[in-house]
Amino acid sequence: MGHQISPPLPLTANFPLLQRSSCFVDNLVFLSSPIKHRSIYSSPRRSSLSYHKPSCHPIEKNARLQRARVSFFQSTKSDGFENNLKQELLETIAPLDRGADATLEQQERVDQIARKLEAVNKVNEPLKSELVNGKWELLYTTSQSILQTKRPKILRANGKIYQAINVDTLRAQNMETWPFFNQATANLVPLNARRVAVKFDAFKVLGLIPIRARGSGRGQLEITYLDEELRISRGNEGNLFILRMVDRTYKVPL
Repeated sequence: MGHQISPPLPLTANFPLLQRSSCFVDNLVFLSSPIKHRSIYSSPRRSSLSYHKPSCHPIEKNARLQRARVSFFQSTKSDGFENNLKQELLETIAPLDRGADATLEQQERVDQIARKLEAVNKVNEPLKSELVNGKWELLYTTSQSILQTKRPKILRANGKIYQAINVDTLRAQNMETWPFFNQATANLVPLNARRVAVKFDAFKVLGLIPIRARGSGRGQLEITYLDEELRISRGNEGNLFILRMVDRTYKVPL
């Protein structure tokens, strides 16, 4: 009586696949998939029907690995380019006193860098993103209603200026600090996934005196670039706003 030979066990091959997990983080995910092999006991007829060509051929495997590497390096290169643009933008606006000291040439330079960042924006529907929520510090603007460059500097808002947005409640708030501490709250009306109509409904002078003025102030705001720490917006009058996230937990009063 002859010895019975057991059929070979199926093999498993691992292939690295690149998967995007966040705006700045890339992870390599390893997936395993079983590969069917031809049984040594199959008859020729059955074998021709049940046989599957193994997908782990060295050439095919190398090609997949190469595609994964290319995708990884392209993603890394893109993120590096975006981060360099952000750094260049922040360094350019740093000495400009929120835009009050910017010359026309410097304004054009800031606008050029901002447009390059807008071109690589990954958040196509910012009003549906939780990244919008929170309190943002205004770093730069071209809005004369904020900068008030025709006034003596002592009569301008010299402290930090903040803007808070909550897309879940469709509320926004502008806050000045020293020396006036003025505030304004507004309702937001989405016009599309990037643009909102802004309808101011209340003001507070010196941080103490409330003034109800429903419908007295209106405008539009479009979010053109957004990530975890930087937001670029443009108003309906063409003004540019560059802001930095400072408090993601902040809630705008209802």
